[in-house]
This record gives sequence, structure tokens and C-alpha cells, in this order.
Amino acid sequence: MVKHLIFFFALVLIVANVYGQQEVNPFVQEVEDFQKELNDHYKDRKKSPLTRKERRAFQGHRFYTIDLTYRVYAQFERIEQEDTIVMATSSGGEKYYRPYAYVYFNIGTDTCRLTVYQSYRLRETKEYKDYLFIPFRDATSGKTSYGGGRYLDILIPEGDMVLLNFNLAYNPYCAYTMGYNCTIPPEGNTLKIAIKSGLMAPEDHPEDH
Repeated sequence: MVKHLIFFFALVLIVANVYGQQEVNPFVQEVEDFQKELNDHYKDRKKSPLTRKERRAFQGHRFYTIDLTYRVYAQFERIEQEDTIVMATSSGGEKYYRPYAYVYFNIGTDTCRLTVYQSYRLRETKEYKDYLFIPFRDATSGKTSYGGGRYLDILIPEGDMVLLNFNLAYNPYCAYTMGYNCTIPPEGNTLKIAIKSGLMAPEDHPEDH
């Protein structure tokens, strides 16, 4: 009888362990799906920003290890007065944005603020009218992340809080290829802390651009 009980409990533990290993944190799954979609996009013959030669050489993006401490809720403070800011681009051109809100959040013990922008061009389209844009640099820029800065997209929230998931921060096309007009993050959107999350700098591309 004792042997049968020991066998039964051992079997329960094995089954529970196997089931636990199969269970995936949905927040981690979201980031893994994002990473796969990004890699697929760059490999896609019709949609990739890369040239044919670059696409064939592309082995996939480099990502920081998924870290949910960089998934934070931020205070969303709308900027009531509509204004226009001109942002420089990598090609020497200009793009026009509306400063839409400030977001205040904590990473560990550090309090941070970034300005959130709305593209005048995209807000006229049905697909992207609710999209907001956060171009930023941080202490990793030009070191382990792309020196030209990274981007984070969010949707306009209904209330005064918004989720920022820096595991979804991505690089502009200019980090990988030529011929694109990429927005350069304004000076005010440079964080003093290191955001070791999202995309890293491409291995074969200078990081100080």
C-alpha cells in the first residue's frame, strides 16, 4: 500500500512538472510573438526594408533578454494645447509631430519622463489614427542599443494611465539599411538610465550612428 502511494504521488509530481513547463506567461508570450513577427517582417520578400542581398544575409534581430521589470504602468498627462514640433531625420529632412502627452513612470528606483508624440500624417489614416509614438534614447544608446535611438508605439488610452512595455522597443529601418528617412529622438527624450530591453544594436552595424 505504501509503495502504491509513493508511486502515485511521484506520478502526480511528474505530471504537474510537465504541465508547469508547458505553461507560458502571457506577458512573455506577447514579447516572443513580437520578436518573431519582427524577424519575419525583415525576412519577408515583399515587405522587408532590406535589399535582396541584405535579406539573404539577415540572421535575425538581437534582443535583450525578456525582462518584465521593463513593463510598467505610466501616468499619462495629456498636453491640452495643440502644438507642432519639427523633428530632424537621418536623411537631413524633417517630420512634423504633435506633442500629445507626457508619461511618468518608474524603472526600479528611478523616476522617468518621456514625451509622447502623434504623427500628423498617420492620424489622418483610419488604421493609425489612435497610435502614438515615443522615440527615445537611453544609457545603452550607442553601446549595446542603436545609437540613433529606438521607438515605442502605444495606443491612446481612455484614462490617465498607460502601459509601457520596453520589451517591445524597436529600431528604425536606418539601423539596418540605407535610403530611409528615420526620425531622430529629440534631446528631451533621452533617459539617463539604461533600458536593457527590446532590440539591441545590429551586430554588423556601427552603434554610434
